[in-house]
Amino acid sequence: MQDKVTYEYAIIRVVPKVEREEFFNVGVLLFSKRKKFLGVKYNIDQKKLEAFSEDLDITMLNNHLKAWEEVCKGSPKGGCIGEFEVSDRFRWLAASRSTIIQSSKTHSGLCTDPQKELDILFETFVL
Repeated sequence: MQDKVTYEYAIIRVVPKVEREEFFNVGVLLFSKRKKFLGVKYNIDQKKLEAFSEDLDITMLNNHLKAWEEVCKGSPKGGCIGEFEVSDRFRWLAASRSTIIQSSKTHSGLCTDPQKELDILFETFVL
């Protein structure tokens, strides 16, 4: 138990028609303060996307999620948000928004390896 650290995560969703509030999960965002870890893992299922909306471009959505990945890394490609502290980047990404790409409320847990936990959460909630 002593090796475990707290983490927070949010599920990333695509909401094709915001006014209908229908969504499907495409990724997970995970933050661990003690491990100084911020990671994201995502995959948009083309068939699900087409079932929800024929209007959305998967390339555009992937480009937006790639920007989230750059923010997580703290990369210069992440723009001014990418320069924030790790915790602030997580809070910015997990903030409530009414756009096509949204995140769930944050949830918490304990783990020994944040990357492994990110993979488990991704398999559980997205795949």
